[in-house]
Amino acid sequence: MRTTTIDDVTLYLAHPDELSIQWVGQEELMRQLMAAWMIVDSKDVPMSPRLLGKPGVGKTTLAYAVAKQMGREVYILQATLDTRPEDLLVTPVIASGGKLRYVASPLVTAMVRGGIVILDEGNRMSEKSWASLAPLLDTRRYVESIVAGIKIKAHPDFRLVATMNDDASTFELPEYIHSRLQPQILIDFPERDEERQILKENLPFAEEQILDYVTDFLQASHEADERYTVRDGINIARFGIKLMNSKPEVDWKRALKTAILQTLGEEALRYVRR
Repeated sequence: MRTTTIDDVTLYLAHPDELSIQWVGQEELMRQLMAAWMIVDSKDVPMSPRLLGKPGVGKTTLAYAVAKQMGREVYILQATLDTRPEDLLVTPVIASGGKLRYVASPLVTAMVRGGIVILDEGNRMSEKSWASLAPLLDTRRYVESIVAGIKIKAHPDFRLVATMNDDASTFELPEYIHSRLQPQILIDFPERDEERQILKENLPFAEEQILDYVTDFLQASHEADERYTVRDGINIARFGIKLMNSKPEVDWKRALKTAILQTLGEEALRYVRR
């Protein structure tokens, strides 16, 4: 395992996330995120933006794609209601012989190695957890682990981004954190051509008529301000194709209609192409 030593304390580091995903279209969003992470002067520091949008619009995909384009290791930390400060920083575990081993979180590992951390669904965390990150999100750029008794400074190449759904959050961000997580980059539904291309990238085995059908369904739902996303479309197309393969005589439109019904519910059928 990879380790590092800080003030005579050995930390066991996490492994980076390797995902097979690709960002399609909306290049302006990539430019904005790269700009936020840029350093323009020796006295400048990178910003810690938050990506805001509906669930499934590709916030994590965007962050991951930009990080990989920059050639950095990427670490994803999933925030939940139960995320504690030690979960964000350093966790003690009992190793062989009853000795304590200090395990660095993905965030701390990224800090040490100069990687990029994606704090996923950050608005699920409590203020107590966010408070532990306050000095990291300003010019100080460090965290303090009470558990391990050490201060951990961020590598100059370290970058952070938080993704947040724009639905009802369990916790409101405290103002001192809100002001540190800037800028706010909004991610909306893609245009029709981009949405179809995303479906094609994720479903290279799908026939053109299926991609068109699902794209039309999604675009109709967007116009009605429904929360259905391309992630839903991928699941609909995938399930529809599986239904067709399980019973070849089933009409493809019927299979997709069934997939929509069983993926999103009866109310979604109003957006099916007639």
